Amino acid sequence: MAASTGAADAVAASDSTGPASSVPSMGSPAIQYSMVLEHLVGEKRPIKDLSPGVMGGLPVPLKSDEQKMIERGMESCAFKSVLACVGGFVLGGAFGVFTAGIDTNVGFDPKDPLRTPTAREVLKDMGQRGMSYAKNFAIVGAMFSCTECIIESHRGKSDWKNAVYSGCVTGGAIGLRAGLKAGVLGCGGFAAFSAAIEYYLR
Repeated sequence: MAASTGAADAVAASDSTGPASSVPSMGSPAIQYSMVLEHLVGEKRPIKDLSPGVMGGLPVPLKSDEQKMIERGMESCAFKSVLACVGGFVLGGAFGVFTAGIDTNVGFDPKDPLRTPTAREVLKDMGQRGMSYAKNFAIVGAMFSCTECIIESHRGKSDWKNAVYSGCVTGGAIGLRAGLKAGVLGCGGFAAFSAAIEYYLR
């Protein structure tokens, strides 16, 4: 009987002291979960650069300021226009020389068609035609590339409509030199050609 009474007293003592020991006292600092959240997902969270090497991909070195400046320059409308102008000049010159090479009337004098032209006259005529084609292709390429870049920057989209609008502007500007009707036809023709090219490429 005495043993059972002692065991009951021990259980009562443990029940009375157990919960009191688990509850923090009023004087201890309470945990502020809002501060923890600020450091985990809030504004105080440290920002880290997630490189492909950390994510499991191939390590890529960070770009320097000079590389970023070069990339911005290459993506500018001025650089694209100059590149299209140079490419159009080369392509137009080659096309002009090719068409002059297959033309049987190259080097012939209209005043004396029976006279056989010399090699120098033929080469001179081929060079003039190639230069003429090169200038025209360079102008068209620069105008088309510049207007397409401006339209794309204004719209904020990269789709087939940019090429169609640019083709219409370029064709209309070239055709306006011959009149309003020629400008409208040039706009429609260049727009249709640009749409066909974009449809084929995409």
